[in-house]
Amino acid sequence: MSSDAAPPHPPADARRLASPLLAWFFVTVWGSGYLATKAGLQYAPPFTFLVLRFTTGLLLLAPLALWWNRREPLRWPSTPPQWGHVIVAGLLMHAANLGGSHYAQYLGMSAGVAALVLSVQPLATAIIAAALLDERLRNWQWLGVLVGLAGVALVVWHKVDVRAVGAGALAGVLFALAAITAGTLYQRAFCPTVDLRAAALVQFAATIATLLPLAVAVEGFEVRPTWALAGAIGFLVVFSSILAVNALHTLMRRGEATRVTSLLYLTPIIAVALEWPLFSVVPTPLTLLGVAVTCAGVALVAWRPRSCE
Repeated sequence: MSSDAAPPHPPADARRLASPLLAWFFVTVWGSGYLATKAGLQYAPPFTFLVLRFTTGLLLLAPLALWWNRREPLRWPSTPPQWGHVIVAGLLMHAANLGGSHYAQYLGMSAGVAALVLSVQPLATAIIAAALLDERLRNWQWLGVLVGLAGVALVVWHKVDVRAVGAGALAGVLFALAAITAGTLYQRAFCPTVDLRAAALVQFAATIATLLPLAVAVEGFEVRPTWALAGAIGFLVVFSSILAVNALHTLMRRGEATRVTSLLYLTPIIAVALEWPLFSVVPTPLTLLGVAVTCAGVALVAWRPRSCE
């Protein structure tokens, strides 16, 4: 598609308003996803659950793609390397990340421990981005990364039971951490202008092709059909896999990788907050302190003095 056909950029004021709204939408949906996943894994094991999730997503996206294509043609990858980059990014962010984290919880790791480990991603992203992508962080941003991590630790510390964390579960969540960090940076480095609509179709199909053999061979594809399972899959497909992922990629294109992924510090806080009304889990004073510390850390990472703009 030629540059003459590209839509005009929205005014700067509109972008400044849209980015915070997208950020809070992403944080809320991503944090809620922990609870939807917890509900869904009661009725299907992890690989089977993910195959059902992404098959539903692909069936939903296919007719939407036909409608989108009539309004504005989808821009599919045009060369074999481009196809490969889109598929690799999708397998890292969907199959590897979610497969590892889901199996960690399935093997007994608590949601709090999983959230704490996965929230190290902004720190890992900061280190890798500074080394490979020439994203130089200022001193207060490094401080914000560490403060945010400390805040998350305070939020979930009362949930941590080290004795309940087995080697398999720990390996699964560390694998997920490596995958989501690599996938985020890979997508930004090799697919910066990819059509997110076409990419979602390709990545969902690749994820299904990868996880279906595992679901059959490892789990026997056992499913207990319930409305709770259908609701969990519906929420995760529409809000997490489609809307939240697109919001994340949009935010990535508007700012540095570390500033954007620092938002992930807030997702376990959303999960803890939602446990109160849904599961009657009342937050402790230590949790509330952690919320305040984490918000301060995220603010430090995202803050840009006028002299630096």
